[in-house]
Amino acid sequence: MKLVTQTQIMAENYGDEEGIRILAKAGFDAVDWSFFAMETGQGIWCSDAYKEHALRLKEIGSECGIGFAQAHAPFPSSRGEEPFDSEIKKWILRAMEAAALMGVRDIVVHPRQHLEYARNREQLYRENLKFYRELIPYCEEYGIRVCAENMWQYDNRRKYIVDSTCSCPEEFNQLLDELDSPWIVGCLDLGHCALVGREPEDFIRAMGSRRLQALHVHDVNYLQDCHTMPFLESLNWEAITRALAEIGYEGNLTLEADNFLMKLPKELMPDGSVLMAKTGRYLIRRIQEQM
Repeated sequence: MKLVTQTQIMAENYGDEEGIRILAKAGFDAVDWSFFAMETGQGIWCSDAYKEHALRLKEIGSECGIGFAQAHAPFPSSRGEEPFDSEIKKWILRAMEAAALMGVRDIVVHPRQHLEYARNREQLYRENLKFYRELIPYCEEYGIRVCAENMWQYDNRRKYIVDSTCSCPEEFNQLLDELDSPWIVGCLDLGHCALVGREPEDFIRAMGSRRLQALHVHDVNYLQDCHTMPFLESLNWEAITRALAEIGYEGNLTLEADNFLMKLPKELMPDGSVLMAKTGRYLIRRIQEQM
């Protein structure tokens, strides 16, 4: 099991190349490349230089002993309006290609959730079947798996988080089973589980190791999508590691906890990354000890 972390905050503060070097020095095995900025249609990943940049970053990683295990496509995957929906799909496909050039195995692509889930559950389900099926030929071409993710929505009237696409294990499992493709797998965001009132450990067991191939690991307080380091909020990490051990989880442990770094002065971010890496190693050790 590799220890992985996303790159957003380090890349924003230190640049892509130096960010990779810092995360390698901190002790991570690999990175989860954040393509978030592509949503604007600007930046190097949206330029003609994207292939050259991807290969350069792969070279930097090789030089400092860190790999590229996972990536995150730009989001949202839809707004239900044009030209945005066509443009974002183009950038999602670009991110898949660039990630593959870096040697990434899995890229997280959010499901479409532009409609109010409570009133449009069946329509969103059908749209997502179509959406992910359309990605499969590109997965085959680039040699990269797409990970669907469990989501949440915010009810502006009642002022709290509610269910969305794949937020319950029954629907997430049904989607993956109906797609029935080795190119489309599940990424479980542990914090998102808690935000909709489902304990991550229960969701893990409900999915099982065949469907659950990737993780977004971070802590929440059950009220906000904190995306901070484990043990700083309210999730039960002993129960989570036990559940992962019980199903024989075979994927990586990928931290999506950069908000922890955002609270630090820039000069302390590398030290914060060291603590994040040590915390991730602890979680991996607890999983392995309980297998």
